[in-house]
Amino acid sequence: MKKAISRFLAPASAHKQASAQKQTQAAAKKVVALTLALVLSLALIAGCGSSSPVSPFLPMPAPAPAAPAPAADASMYSFAPEMWDEAWDDGEDWRYAQIDETDEFGTALESPFIDVRTSPLSTFSSSVNTASYSIMRRQINSNMEPTGLRIEELINYFDFNYAAPNPGSEHPFSIITEAAQCPWAPGHILAKIAVQGVRLEHTEEIANNIVFLIDVSGSMDRPDRLPLVIESMNMLIDKLSGNDRISIVTYAGKEQVLADSIPGSYHRELRSIIGGLRAGGSTAGAQALRQAYTLASKNFIEGGNNRIILATDGDFNVGESSVADLTKLVETERDRGIFISVLGYGMGNLKDNMMESIANNGNGNYAYIDTIQEAKKVLVDEFDSTMFTIAKDVKLQVEFNPEMIGSYRLIGYDTRRLNNEDFNDDTKDAGEIGSGHSVTVFYELIPAGMASGEGLVDPLRYSESVSTGSDDLMTVKIRYKAPSGGESKLVEHAVGASTLKKGVSDSFVFASAIAEFGLIVTDSSFRGNSSITNVVSRANASIGEDSFGLRTEFLGLVEKYGRLTGY
Repeated sequence: MKKAISRFLAPASAHKQASAQKQTQAAAKKVVALTLALVLSLALIAGCGSSSPVSPFLPMPAPAPAAPAPAADASMYSFAPEMWDEAWDDGEDWRYAQIDETDEFGTALESPFIDVRTSPLSTFSSSVNTASYSIMRRQINSNMEPTGLRIEELINYFDFNYAAPNPGSEHPFSIITEAAQCPWAPGHILAKIAVQGVRLEHTEEIANNIVFLIDVSGSMDRPDRLPLVIESMNMLIDKLSGNDRISIVTYAGKEQVLADSIPGSYHRELRSIIGGLRAGGSTAGAQALRQAYTLASKNFIEGGNNRIILATDGDFNVGESSVADLTKLVETERDRGIFISVLGYGMGNLKDNMMESIANNGNGNYAYIDTIQEAKKVLVDEFDSTMFTIAKDVKLQVEFNPEMIGSYRLIGYDTRRLNNEDFNDDTKDAGEIGSGHSVTVFYELIPAGMASGEGLVDPLRYSESVSTGSDDLMTVKIRYKAPSGGESKLVEHAVGASTLKKGVSDSFVFASAIAEFGLIVTDSSFRGNSSITNVVSRANASIGEDSFGLRTEFLGLVEKYGRLTGY
């Protein structure tokens, strides 16, 4: 059992120091604001004698767009002149936001070991969501016990530099497989399947039709929510060009269209709209989501990237507000060729289950933004992966050879499991893969004949297995559709027993360390001999190139978790 972490909360003296620091910051902010107001007032007075005064609260003349700008109502460019962060003038900052334990996470039973003789097929949807990792990071850094985590999202948070196919290849992804002895279960095999998406070229030439759908309800009135949304959206705006068309919809008690197809090169105007957002009211998110789909459909760009970016804490409380209601809504809209990226914000009343459902059922992906660095990772460093889909409805089906494998267990993907018959059914929705995205999957395998793998089910009376003489461990099959396609294509990849003799890459070792840590923090019934010491040792030995410091950060989180729990 996990040990309680509450005793590791910061002592009262630390809170007092933090409070004093915040008060000092608040006083400094007010001085800056008063000084700015005085300077602007003097500028206005001086400007009264000018023949062409310029108000500091109006946008500067827009840059010439790459394409003629559509007619737009002047209200699209209106914004509040005061500094947006004065809405939180008590000195708070998203870095110091308080955490509570009212978050809602989905639940799913972890996969058990399954007998190959009776169930040789394992079928599931791909997933490139990464929200669980940044949620876990914030929980550990806040001295909280990690909860609600999906192990595959911890692994898929990282780029393992898998070899990608060349642009123009027959299939838009490559398949990489490796296998070795399982680090936490002696005698078992740990098999890795990786799917690496092609890295699109010249994405700057692809036109974007993007709808920013931003939650400005009362629950967003916290320093780690709307202020961080504003910072995030401004970073994304800087990536846009005149080829792009941007619409903005906000919602609280009702939805409001603030922009309709503004050229992406109008950075100043877009920043003005985003900077003027204020939070307050209830959350009528369902109707706003419909409005976003309507705008995206109206401004649809053939051959372009048509996408909604939803920024929210997931707290829908007016109109359709259940997970089932919102899932049904996005399911009816996804076939328009419009994708969705869900960005989650805030801790305390975070509806992770709602946001995961919208992304999973609406042809989308889901990331959780806990820091401005995470916003940069998702919206700048991984812009192409987040924005440009290379394959949709990607399903995996693994067939295990009963002559080699006695039983198997899929690690993670517990909310992504499919029925075996869903694999060939093109009407069944599955996950999307973006440009350069990778999906990493681990199976723990018990070899045929091992005592621990026998007796899961009684021998079958009326079925006789026929030997094929194959020494394959398994065959991996993948079905996918082109982003605008309706009929799936099939790819197959056999994994021979010789894979076990080839050795494994540093990517395998580091990813397996993340998987082992996932078993520990989720208190898995199958964690075996997992330990923090083993995780740190293997991760240190395989850290490799760490350009953005993410692997080093992971090691720090593991070590902190170990200190907090005494694990």
